Amino acid sequence: MSDGAPAPGPARPAGLDALAAELRALPPSCGPVRLVAVDGHAGSGKSTFAARLAAALGGAPVLHLDDLATHDELFAWTGRLRQQVLDPLRRGEAAEYHPYDWISRRFGPPRRLPPAPVVLVEGVGAGRRALRPHLARLLWMERAPEASWRRGRHRDGPAQSAFWDGWTVAETRHFAHDPSLPFADTLIRECREGYVWLPRHPPTADEEPIRHTT
Repeated sequence: MSDGAPAPGPARPAGLDALAAELRALPPSCGPVRLVAVDGHAGSGKSTFAARLAAALGGAPVLHLDDLATHDELFAWTGRLRQQVLDPLRRGEAAEYHPYDWISRRFGPPRRLPPAPVVLVEGVGAGRRALRPHLARLLWMERAPEASWRRGRHRDGPAQSAFWDGWTVAETRHFAHDPSLPFADTLIRECREGYVWLPRHPPTADEEPIRHTT
C-alpha cells in the first residue's frame, strides 16, 4: 500500500531544508549511511513526506517497505530487510532487493539502493525493534490511526476494502507487540502550510514547534 499522492517534481521543497541539514549532520548509523526511518499508520502521509524530504536532501534514496512486505507477510519482512539491505549498507556496499509486485503477487527484478550519506526507510513498522539499532533518526507521522485508515481507504477505493479490513487488524497487532511511537525522535505533523516537526523531548516554556512550508 503506498500513501497515494503523486510524487513531487524535481524542485526542492525549501521548507524542509533545515530538517535535511540536521539529518546530514548526524553521525552515520549503518556503515557510512545515516539511515532515517519514516514511520506511522497506513494512510498517514509517509510516502508523500518521504518523497519531499528526499528531494530536500538532494535526491536521497528511499526504500519503501511495501516493496519488502507481501500479502502473506505484511510485517514479517525483517529477514529480507537485514539480508538484502542492512548487511550490504553496513559494509558500505550498494544494496540490491527484489520489490514485491502487489498485482502479480511475486517478487520482481532486483532494484539497487546505493549507500548514500542519507537513506530513507519509509513504511509502517520502519521504527521496529529490529531496525532501531541501525537508525540515525526515527520520524513519526503524527496522524491518528482511524483518521489515517479513513484516508487510505478513500485513496484506494472500494475494491481494496477487504484488504484494508485485514490490514487494520494486522497493523494494530503489530504496534501492540512492537510499537514505534514511544521511540520516535521527531513527530511530523502535516498542516495547511506544509509540515511542522516537533522534537520528542520535554519542551521548554518558550519553545515553539518548527514550521516548514512546502
